[in-house]
Amino acid sequence: MSVTVSSALPILLVALTLGLAQPPAPFAIAGQQVAASERLDFDLAVPAGVDAATRIPITVFHGARPGPVLALTAGVHGYEFSTILAAQRLLDRIDPATLRGTVVLVRLANVASFEQRVPYVNPVDGKNLNRVFPGSPTGTQTDRIAWAITTEVIRRSDNHIELHGGDGAEWMEAFAGLYGGKLAAAQYETSRAMGLAFGFRNVVKYYMDRQEQVDSGRSLNRQAVADGKPTVLIEIGENGRRDEAFVAPVVDGIMNVLRVLKMLDQPPAAPRADTRWLDNTVSVAATATGIFTPVAATGREVRKGQPIGTIRDYTGRIVQEAVSPVDGYIMYGLAGPPVRAGDSLVTIGLPAKGPL
Repeated sequence: MSVTVSSALPILLVALTLGLAQPPAPFAIAGQQVAASERLDFDLAVPAGVDAATRIPITVFHGARPGPVLALTAGVHGYEFSTILAAQRLLDRIDPATLRGTVVLVRLANVASFEQRVPYVNPVDGKNLNRVFPGSPTGTQTDRIAWAITTEVIRRSDNHIELHGGDGAEWMEAFAGLYGGKLAAAQYETSRAMGLAFGFRNVVKYYMDRQEQVDSGRSLNRQAVADGKPTVLIEIGENGRRDEAFVAPVVDGIMNVLRVLKMLDQPPAAPRADTRWLDNTVSVAATATGIFTPVAATGREVRKGQPIGTIRDYTGRIVQEAVSPVDGYIMYGLAGPPVRAGDSLVTIGLPAKGPL
């Protein structure tokens, strides 16, 4: 019996449609299997070594349709409450049944820092988690946390967004940091699109031009760059605050990133028209330990030679009068009063001549 082309065409279209409708294979992570359209909450175990074991709370949203894998990491510094709370809120916003691809959400990378309310470092070993990547399976707890995140999260993802905020005595104006330069040129277009999706006024481009820039005190973002993943740094909030104005923009921004990456079907919001483009940054370091009084603790334009703040020793004697080395825009810094020699007092974005 012969079949004409006209009668075979509907059968072919149905077959193609059914093929396209097939759900993706289960997503594998840390010995877990997450089925399509499902969510899995679990603790990524960090076994004991030279010090205590710990855990990393993770949620995986595995979509109903194939697509990219987006890693979101929060709580690398456990006192940065705004983005940790934003990560928690995403649990009720992301629906795997409507998702294309997979979201791997690290809800809290540094549990000991969070539970003991310790800024900057892990109290177990005194290390800054954001300086030890890729970590080591045989190091101290911070090294082992970094190794677990590197191997089970970053290297299983296609794109990465790291969520930070003003820690301890830091004030901050929100910004998105994009990673480009010679070593991340192929990643930059995606990084740029993800960063602009947050709609923050300040957008900084960081240049990864030399391997030593990626390797020196490697942060989680630089680990993602080293592994070839488009990555974005999000910074919002200050002094450990958890105001709604610091939480909601992160949640809304991530949902817009999902639209930008076509992981959700709705069209994304357009980038804001008044973006302040900043072409890398410079920092002003403290040359002495003592009591720091900043000129101001807000984002602002600054001219070369203008005062940044004053450091006095514990007798009240002025030991440093810090000034700006450049024309630029001050994005974040220390609110004081404590400061140690070598600390960054402020970070200044260098104005770009146009969009980057």
